[in-house]
Amino acid sequence: MFEREGLDAYLRFQLANEDTVLGPGIAFELVRKLLRLNELSPDTPRVEVILLSRNSGDSGLRIFNSIEHHRLDIVRAAFTNGAPPYQYIEPFGGNLFLSAHPEDVQQALEAGFAAATILPGSGRRGGGREGQLRIAFDGDAVLFSDEAERINVEQGLAAFSESERQQANRPLSGGPFKRVLNALHQIQSALPAEQSPIRTALVTARSAPAHKRVILTLREWGVRIDEALFLGGRDKGPFLAAFGADIFFDDQRHNCETASAHVTTGHVPHGVANQRR
Repeated sequence: MFEREGLDAYLRFQLANEDTVLGPGIAFELVRKLLRLNELSPDTPRVEVILLSRNSGDSGLRIFNSIEHHRLDIVRAAFTNGAPPYQYIEPFGGNLFLSAHPEDVQQALEAGFAAATILPGSGRRGGGREGQLRIAFDGDAVLFSDEAERINVEQGLAAFSESERQQANRPLSGGPFKRVLNALHQIQSALPAEQSPIRTALVTARSAPAHKRVILTLREWGVRIDEALFLGGRDKGPFLAAFGADIFFDDQRHNCETASAHVTTGHVPHGVANQRR
């Protein structure tokens, strides 16, 4: 409605349908599973979901009515009436910003927060494992810096492979999603490992021998990652479907587009690949 007829028509439509419940969107199951983690420790909630919206408070009332209908424990929000909402991530203490608005995502990344653009029509909702939250990450320019990927893009695969062989024992710097992985690791560490409600995966185009530096980096960080898939350039989509990811984060637009046919996917517009675009 907004894109077709403009803001005034959108506002009239939202007010006229204020009591009509919005159905689940692409990130609904992800949010539901995140909030469900708090049921495991009700005295010490571990996750909070905050709504940051370009709606006004008036037009946003329908959203809160829908949140209440779906029994999602979301109590904090910022309605900016068209202004970029990223500036409220820090005062709310946010670790991760998800949006369908690429400009807002780019601003959040530049401000130092993990952020991703959710691709429209992303794959099946809710992943493949009921109850357990499953999150998959690409490596370079997502969990790690783009220092290695930059060599691959600018000098080619042979130079990348040789560089990674020579620097295998030097840990990679952290990328924009390192803090997200750390936060998930802290929750995992506080709960029984054999019945963990969270499972993480690294899904990367790297192959041996470039895998060694990644493994040693995670070891240096002291961070747990449950599964590591080194695909050597294979299409990531089928592997993400087999893992049952609730969401997958990648910096490469092509990888995101192919993965989104299988699972909900967030594009991280960070690093050398996106600079070239």
